[in-house]
Amino acid sequence: MTRRVAGGLFGRRARLRWVHLVLGGALLMPYWMLSSVVTGALNTKQDHLLQILLYFAALGLSLPMAAVTALVPTVRALEGAAARALCAPHRPEEIVTGPARSWAARRQTAAWYVLHLLFGGVVSGMTLAGGPFAAVLLLSPLGGPPVDEVLRFWRDHGFPSWLGGPALGLALLGLIVGTSAGLGALLARWAPVLLGPTPEERLAAAERRATVLAQRNRLARELHDSVGHALSAVGIQASAAARVLRTDPDFAEEALRAIGDTARAAVAELDAVLGLLRKEDRADSALTGPTLAGLDDLLRQLARTGLAVDAELAPGLDRLPAAFSREAYRIVQEGLTNVLRHAGPAAPAGLRVGLAADRLEIELINPLGASRPSRPGGGRGLRGIGERAAALRGGCEAGPVDGGTTWRLAVWLPVGGAR
Repeated sequence: MTRRVAGGLFGRRARLRWVHLVLGGALLMPYWMLSSVVTGALNTKQDHLLQILLYFAALGLSLPMAAVTALVPTVRALEGAAARALCAPHRPEEIVTGPARSWAARRQTAAWYVLHLLFGGVVSGMTLAGGPFAAVLLLSPLGGPPVDEVLRFWRDHGFPSWLGGPALGLALLGLIVGTSAGLGALLARWAPVLLGPTPEERLAAAERRATVLAQRNRLARELHDSVGHALSAVGIQASAAARVLRTDPDFAEEALRAIGDTARAAVAELDAVLGLLRKEDRADSALTGPTLAGLDDLLRQLARTGLAVDAELAPGLDRLPAAFSREAYRIVQEGLTNVLRHAGPAAPAGLRVGLAADRLEIELINPLGASRPSRPGGGRGLRGIGERAAALRGGCEAGPVDGGTTWRLAVWLPVGGAR
């Protein structure tokens, strides 16, 4: 227990906080000296008691001067860096080391700066004045003129003689160490409050994090839909080519050619998504990719895997806004990919993409085989479809119908609903 307390008072953290407070005392000196010049002019009679009172008045005058200079934005960066390195705060990650960009941040910095200088002045004064005096008292058994004068002073004022010796020196030294530790701990506790982000900065940081997370989710959906679709198609085409490689080499050759086309298209889309990750301003970056005008190509690609899709596509899909059309294409692509994964290429699928009253409607149905049961709630694909529909202010429904023999995906999107 004793070792723990001693370590707390004289350990590395306490020493760093003491250095931080002494630094505050050093910063206080120019303000105090300037204030002393002003207050010193009031002591025309050279009264010693008045001079002591004027010293305290100079201290009171120097603190507002320090608060004014702390309104400079860069003071926050300097004080924040010093607090992180020396103050040993409880939550150092919350201390801002950048300049103050708002008046609220400047006011907080001014309050911290005044406390740092005030506490530092107290600890520096006690260390510089009380430290040597405590050393003299601790060495009193050795005697000498300075020690004799101190002891005579205590005896003349009625104090016991033992108070003028090592006991008083130890008490004074303990007062200096305890004051330094207490004020340092207070500053460490207040550092995240006064040097931490303001409510406006916390809100802005939360908005930036939300933007980054939304962008990550968007890129994750792109990778899942484009690359996932390509891998599903390639896997099915490769399996088909392997089965008929000897019996139907022409079909195998066509399947391998389709694998090459699908892989090249997937690499191009992957390149586009990875290109966005390299951009600094990812929030304003726009994704590129196929739109509803390319549904015919998608259906032809799926036909090579053996998936028969009875498609009913409304006219005018190529005139829809590009960003809206691209998201709708991904929804159709993911829905058809799910048919390949969960129903198999032999399962017939029905696709209807219609336009009615500024609303795009997508419906995809396919039979559910006994060997491929549906998963309640779906997987990442259905969740991605729901996220895309919500981003476009639309909605979706997915689940078994007709007594569990058919799977139905229905999506409705208001045209121009992209946020």
